[in-house]
Amino acid sequence: MSRRSNVSVYVTETNPSEAEEDDETQEKQPTEKPNAQTKPEKRKRVTEKQVQAKKKKTSEQKECVTPQKETDEEKSTKPKKKRKKKKTITDVLSSSEPKPGCPADLQNLVTQYFSDKRSVIEQEELKLLDSCFLSSNDLTHTLSSYLKQVCPKWAKIQKQHTEKSSVVLLIVCSSALRAIELIKQMTTFKGAAKAIKLFAKHIKIEEQVKLLQKGVTHIGVGTPARINALIEKEGLSLRALRYLVLDWNWRDQKLRRMADIPEIKLDFMKLLETGILHGCKEDKVKIGLF
Repeated sequence: MSRRSNVSVYVTETNPSEAEEDDETQEKQPTEKPNAQTKPEKRKRVTEKQVQAKKKKTSEQKECVTPQKETDEEKSTKPKKKRKKKKTITDVLSSSEPKPGCPADLQNLVTQYFSDKRSVIEQEELKLLDSCFLSSNDLTHTLSSYLKQVCPKWAKIQKQHTEKSSVVLLIVCSSALRAIELIKQMTTFKGAAKAIKLFAKHIKIEEQVKLLQKGVTHIGVGTPARINALIEKEGLSLRALRYLVLDWNWRDQKLRRMADIPEIKLDFMKLLETGILHGCKEDKVKIGLF
């Protein structure tokens, strides 16, 4: 009996510890399992949030981009406005038909130039009468035929002229090359008359002064700038001048006339002020537009 009791006691002593261990393991197992399950759940939630945030960003970007595409498409469909180019003198003149110059053209040029430089009373004094002008070229004449028309008594005038440093006929043009061309064109008109080149290209002003003082010169052909310089240096006098012919209708490579080039127009206006307008008022000088 005693052995059985001891055995039973031993069993009863060992069973509770094992039971407690089993209980602890049972308690630990449920606690460990949820921990293992919760961690991936958190990761899944984070990834879902990130995905949702990315989707929102892409949707917002698409919304931002789509109006740009619409505007680009609208821009492509709309006709582009072309900038208007400023018309140059050559563009205007190339589209217009050439018209012969007339005294009114010169008068308008003079009034426009002096409008902000002279008073109203002085501007009235600058107005030229029709009697101050010769007949204008109708674009059918050569220089020789035109001069024969406006100076029918040239042979007599040529003989009567004996004053040095002065000319009877002064032809004003825009360039040295044009002056040489005009001198060649009037060979049939000038006869025995002496002509001089009055431009700055390859000719010193001192040489021109000596030539004018050396003998009698009937015709001068040149540019306004050099003619003004000779007048200022008293190398050229306007006392014997009777005819002033302007190379008005000729156009250069850019289709510009003498009056269309600003620097030449400025020099020409200065030339008119030196005494030509005064000579026209006194009926001593006649102006012709060739």
